[in-house]
Amino acid sequence: MLTMAKNRKPDVAQPGPDQAFVLALAAAWNRIEARLDGAVSTIKGISFAEYRLLRHLADAPDGRSSRVDLARMVGLTPSGTTRALRPLEKLGFVSTTRSERDARLAIAELTPAGIELVSDASGVIDDAVAQLFERAPRASAGQADLIAAMVELAD
Repeated sequence: MLTMAKNRKPDVAQPGPDQAFVLALAAAWNRIEARLDGAVSTIKGISFAEYRLLRHLADAPDGRSSRVDLARMVGLTPSGTTRALRPLEKLGFVSTTRSERDARLAIAELTPAGIELVSDASGVIDDAVAQLFERAPRASAGQADLIAAMVELAD
């Protein structure tokens, strides 16, 4: 039975090092995402989540991607991606067409205004990331190892 004294933590098992690492990673990501979101939304009027969608489109071949592939890249469902792209379409940053090969497949593409927005927002993100790394010299020094670890964990 779990017990808890007044003003004390519950008597539960502490996380092991692997779980502690993943919890710290998730907490760090939440704080990083909030900082990046604040920076890009204040200056460019889009959220960091929207920036990620636009960034993935910019990095896709010909600046185009199916919504299903885009969803996979950003960790959303296809319907979540459709909902996230809708305001970007209304603002003229993204256009959607049907695939010539499969009419069920929607293809999202950056417009010229979207390309300009991604370019401008990338500068804002770069500045915000530089500030993050100024406060975290160990993370900055170990970037290559951190990236390799994240890629390994994500596979």
